[in-house]
Amino acid sequence: MATFTLNINGTKQEVDVDPSTPMLWVLRDHLNLVGTKYGCGIAQCGACTIHMDGTATRACMLTVSSVGNSEITTIEGLSEEGNHPVQKAWLEVDVPQCGYCQAGQIMTASALLEKNPNPTDEEIEMAMNGNICRCGTYTRIKKAVKLAAKS
Repeated sequence: MATFTLNINGTKQEVDVDPSTPMLWVLRDHLNLVGTKYGCGIAQCGACTIHMDGTATRACMLTVSSVGNSEITTIEGLSEEGNHPVQKAWLEVDVPQCGYCQAGQIMTASALLEKNPNPTDEEIEMAMNGNICRCGTYTRIKKAVKLAAKS
């Protein structure tokens, strides 16, 4: 075990965990930030997507020891009141069906729009590729990303 001081959602958090512990489990089990979901454990589905220094990153494969001084943002930290433009667009377009993948989808979409505020359809598809939605709401996801880009 080792003690790590992490910058999570703008707040310093201390955790005492094995250095090889994936951030997904640090967030969920040690910090009670359960919005980040477990999907596959091999960084292939996107359910566990968080931001590390603004870049969409799969938390299931990111070890706590590799985070260092990076800023970590989870779905809980994207917006305190759920009023981030992507979150608002998600609701307006009625994207979620079962909702399980939505935190990861929203985190990926918001990272895209931070870097590219006016993406083309192809750029949206490329950025969102790898975020699996078992309910198949991809058309609504793309529509919501385009709506959020306008705001």
